[in-house]
Amino acid sequence: MANSSSIPHFLLLPLAGTRQLQLLHFCLFLAIYLAALLGNGLIITTIASDHHLHTPMYFFLFNLALLDLGAISTTVPNSMDNSLRNTRDISYAGCVTQVFFVLLFLSAEVSLLTTMSYDRYVAICRPLHYETLLCSRICVHLAAAAWACGVLNSLLHTANTFPLPLCQGNAVDQFFCEIPQILKLSCSASYLRELWLIVVSIALVFLCFVFIVVSYVQIFRAVLRIPSQQGRHKAFATCLPHLAVVSLFITTGIFSYLRPSSISSPSQNLVVSVLYSVVPPAVNSLIYSLRNQELKAALSK
Repeated sequence: MANSSSIPHFLLLPLAGTRQLQLLHFCLFLAIYLAALLGNGLIITTIASDHHLHTPMYFFLFNLALLDLGAISTTVPNSMDNSLRNTRDISYAGCVTQVFFVLLFLSAEVSLLTTMSYDRYVAICRPLHYETLLCSRICVHLAAAAWACGVLNSLLHTANTFPLPLCQGNAVDQFFCEIPQILKLSCSASYLRELWLIVVSIALVFLCFVFIVVSYVQIFRAVLRIPSQQGRHKAFATCLPHLAVVSLFITTGIFSYLRPSSISSPSQNLVVSVLYSVVPPAVNSLIYSLRNQELKAALSK
């Protein structure tokens, strides 16, 4: 039984078996990464530079763009580099760092998306109390709490996972370091402590998801009372894509961490991980800004 710290590096899941497919994977991930950089970068720059957008909704959107940039930058560039150099290696320290930051950004994003759903609920269902319930001080505290939750959750999981002794080799069935795949390499009963921590974390994420869904149900009920058919259509066209991306992000993330090893496969691991770690950060900027007239006007300036 080898101590995990004695493993110099891990071997990640190869995404392609031939050189041509490796280069195709590189180009595909490069396009996705550049789209995420461009979209989230434009949102961050526009909101920071336009004082008309210094409102709670755009403040939360600014933080979401930061989290998306961090999440996709933690996994995709390393995978592109491996494909370009035809290697699978990631150092032990690199794996620890990757796990820490992936969990930080994705955990904070769940908390922030919950806050954003509350923001939209108050704005649409309780507009007269909006300034009171979401003043600038409260918004800063809510955003800081989301980041703090991400850091705390990441610290707990990273500290529980990497001290475990690993005796099943060093091959990780994933294109980035993911805790469920690392736990498969352990043959110590101590990994059950981390499993219970994962269950608790998933339960909290599920509660956040329920809160988001309930908030959107209340929003849809309020929207249905709008007399203008055009107004209803605009509201649904804005809210439904938001809810769809949030649902994809949270459900695939939960499935990735809770599915039994008996029904997992390398190809399934890859698809699920891309759906929760790559797709949402790449499309959030498009979803949250495509039908936002204020943001599009500020971008055009």
